[in-house]
Amino acid sequence: MSDAKLYDSDIALWADRQADAIRRHADNEIDWENVAEEIESVGKSEQREIESRLAVLCSHLLKWCAQPRRRSRSWTGSITDARSQIARVLRDSPSLKSHPAKVLAEAYADGRRQAEAETGLKKLPAECPWPIEQILSHDFWPES
Repeated sequence: MSDAKLYDSDIALWADRQADAIRRHADNEIDWENVAEEIESVGKSEQREIESRLAVLCSHLLKWCAQPRRRSRSWTGSITDARSQIARVLRDSPSLKSHPAKVLAEAYADGRRQAEAETGLKKLPAECPWPIEQILSHDFWPES
């Protein structure tokens, strides 16, 4: 079975074979097109991770402000975890340092929709009320 066909039928085996071929510098055994596609997907995956964590973070920060009496350790933990996970991605991929600011408006909109769905509140700010530096700071806890 060719490596291109193996890519579609058993990606784990394909990846093992490709890694082995690369380590051996066996250029003639490398499925170059699919290897390039997979490498690109790693970067996109890191970007999606930031976007997803940022949306969760915005959602919980909104709930933190809108429902101060319902603040819980769960929200605190979620906020702290999202910040830590974003920081970890940025530490491992410093070229993505500007990515959170680039996607903040979209991530905030996603987080706002989630917060509205979970709380029933409908008057949450349409635009993100905090700069990205505050959102990502472990020291920032907005008041209502």
